[in-house]
Amino acid sequence: MSYLVLARKYRPKTFTEMVGQEHVVQALTNALTSQRLHHAYLFTGTRGVGKTTVSRILAKSLNCLGTDGQGGITASPCGVCEACTAIDAGRFVDYTELDAASNRGVDEVQQLLEQAVYKPVQGRFKVFMIDEVHMLTNTAFNAMLKTLEEPPEYLKFVLATTDPQKVPVTVLSRCLQFNLRPMAPETVRAHLETILSAENIEREPAALRLLAKNAHGSMRDGLSLTDQAIAFGDGALREAQVRQMLGAVDDRYILDLISCLARGEGAAVIATVRSLQDAGLNAASTLEQMTDVLHRMMVSQMSGKTRAADLEDEDTTIASLAAQMPADEIQLLYSICLHGKADLGLASDEYATLTMILLRLLAFKPKKAIDGSAAEPSKKPEVREERPPPQVAARPEPVRLAPVLETLSIPVRVQAAPMEDSKTEIPAPPKAQTPFVSALEITPLGDVWFETTKALIASESIGALVRELALQSQLITKEVDVWILQVDNALLANPAHAEKLQAALQTIQPNAKLQVQSGSVVDTPAKRLAKAANELQAAAEALIMNDETVQQLMREFDAKIVPNSIKPIKINPLDTTKKEEHV
Repeated sequence: MSYLVLARKYRPKTFTEMVGQEHVVQALTNALTSQRLHHAYLFTGTRGVGKTTVSRILAKSLNCLGTDGQGGITASPCGVCEACTAIDAGRFVDYTELDAASNRGVDEVQQLLEQAVYKPVQGRFKVFMIDEVHMLTNTAFNAMLKTLEEPPEYLKFVLATTDPQKVPVTVLSRCLQFNLRPMAPETVRAHLETILSAENIEREPAALRLLAKNAHGSMRDGLSLTDQAIAFGDGALREAQVRQMLGAVDDRYILDLISCLARGEGAAVIATVRSLQDAGLNAASTLEQMTDVLHRMMVSQMSGKTRAADLEDEDTTIASLAAQMPADEIQLLYSICLHGKADLGLASDEYATLTMILLRLLAFKPKKAIDGSAAEPSKKPEVREERPPPQVAARPEPVRLAPVLETLSIPVRVQAAPMEDSKTEIPAPPKAQTPFVSALEITPLGDVWFETTKALIASESIGALVRELALQSQLITKEVDVWILQVDNALLANPAHAEKLQAALQTIQPNAKLQVQSGSVVDTPAKRLAKAANELQAAAEALIMNDETVQQLMREFDAKIVPNSIKPIKINPLDTTKKEEHV
């Protein structure tokens, strides 16, 4: 007897055997149970996620006769009646599968539709399954529109495609659409574990994780790789052999590279890349695996743990690496590795390119992050004189601005004009271009939400959009554990953002329930910050303009302050209590 590959041997035969597509199974099960059946279904998704499998199970559910031959439409086909066994064997007369990739013309579609006028021969329904339906020509689509919209009561259409964007909207509107999602590596790994247990195949957990990851969301790809790995390993799945088969880089190389980059050791990075080259390992695979480790480091840094599927010793290593590298450097290195894969094909030596990609992080690191030296102190503002006064000897003693500016910590550019006539009037300071602040009404609940937002941002528990939602919101009601926020930006009032903000809020208020609604606001953290910025700018301008040295320069040399050159030094965005100290 010929060997049957795992992907065919363990193809699900009922909805209960399917994994990773619970949302589709639930919808079809409920529809079959209540017999609210549509005449056309469209299943979309990447390769190997179950589109054809769902079609066959649906055909069996519609035509199952039961073990006693008296059954009806059911969500649990028996699998033993003539209709079920014939569909599984691919010889059921009333179930037709058409491959649109090779039968894409109008003639093939018309031949299929000609069968629609005849009632079922064996079953209860005729089922036409068109795979890769997006490959049909426009003429073929037009030929099937009328029948697809109003088919006979005994006819059901099932369409499947990996590219729904190419299916005309006139076809989409006539079908119930179900998107079969790519499967998570954990889902693939768990299913492989079940199948290998049934097959009594010796395996190592790390080997299964490699296979599941390289399946890239496709269960069929995962099973095909498993078949190949079993043959490669002579009936067993071992990590070293699976890694060799896949061309995957050993984790120790990846961890060494990231550790060297964290310490700023460029020479060690070059030596490790040479080791990769000597071992004949793939450069693109190196970058891909580095992005995975960097992702786990970021998760570890933010939540204190990595994925539950990882081994305990790997958790320790990842946590140790995450402690060595700041979050901004992890993000930068992740972006460099992600975009660096496109550079590998542009050079004749991929290992030289890999070296340059990895050293790119060190090139953009702050100097103190590499050798511990302090950054160069910023230069003091210069006092620029465009033209010297005509009589140098008659001038009063020069006035130095540097001590004043050092004390004020405010960058100011002063332009001196030629001293033709003595000026006794001091010109008004240039009008500052400060942010516009609408009416701000301070409220007690506003104080509560401002301090709460300040705590959330300080703890780094909210991201960019969620942070913006917190800053732009006004706390309207706070009763017991229910917090009601109001925001005037409908885009920010997104349920997903509100859910993340609630999760962050519960870290400091464990029982808090958050509700976000749209509406006008008068007291938000953002308005308070803008008001504080205006006050700080005004104070800085007043301090400069009232300074005796500045006034003397303006009187005697017709000096003028360059517009918008007075800027208060930067402070913590949510710390307005110390603004006077920094002016």
